[in-house]
Amino acid sequence: MADWQKLQQDIGIPFNNLPLLQQAFLHSSFVNESQNSSTHDNERLEFLGDAVLNFVVAEKIYQEFPALTEGALTVIRTSLIREDTLAHLAAELNLGDYLQLGRGEETSGGRQRPSNLADTFEALLGAIFLDQGLTQVKSFILNRLNNHFVNIKTKGSGENYKARLQEFTQGTCKQLPVYRIISSSGPDHEKKFIVEVTLEGKVLGRGSGKSKKAAEMEAARAACAKLLPG
Repeated sequence: MADWQKLQQDIGIPFNNLPLLQQAFLHSSFVNESQNSSTHDNERLEFLGDAVLNFVVAEKIYQEFPALTEGALTVIRTSLIREDTLAHLAAELNLGDYLQLGRGEETSGGRQRPSNLADTFEALLGAIFLDQGLTQVKSFILNRLNNHFVNIKTKGSGENYKARLQEFTQGTCKQLPVYRIISSSGPDHEKKFIVEVTLEGKVLGRGSGKSKKAAEMEAARAACAKLLPG
C-alpha cells in the first residue's frame, strides 16, 4: 500500500487535499478497470501540469539567457521538458512506486515506462499547483531542474540537433534530412506526435513529443547519437 506520508516528505510538500495528490497517480488503465464510475484518472492534471511546466521553464530561461534568440530558447526548453528528462525526475522521486495501474499495464512494465513516469510527473505538478498555488509549484520545478540549468550554463545553451544533423548530411552526401510524422494521438489540447527522420529513404532516428517541433528535435537527437561522435 502506498505510503502517501513518505511521498509528501520526499517532495517536501504537505498536501491540504490528499485525494488530489492520489489522483495524480491514477493511470487511465486503472480507472478503466475500476467499477467506481466516479473515479477519474490523472490526465486532466497532466494537462494542467504540462502547461505550468512550460510556463515556469520558459520564464526561467527567458530570464537566464537574455541574449539568446527565440529559436535557441526553444532548443533549451525542449531539452528540459522532454520525456526522458521528466521520466528521470520522476524516477529520482520513485513516483513509479505510487502509480495505480490496470493489470495489463502493470504486467507489461508500465510502472517503469518512461512515458508513464513523465506523464505522472506532470500530473503531480498539476496537483501541486491546484493545492499549493503557483509559487510553490514554481519552486518545486526549479529545484528539481536546478542541476539541468547548471549543466546548460556550464556547457552552453543546449544542442540544436536538427542543425547538427543537417550540417552532417549536407557535408557527407549533399542531402537534407527529411522529417515525417508517423502518427499523432490524443485530443487537440494534448497531442503526442511521433516523427521519423530519414535520408535517402533510410530511417536515421525516431522521436516523440507534444509538438511537431519537439518530436522532430527528438528524432534528430536520436540520429545524431547514432551517426555522430560525442
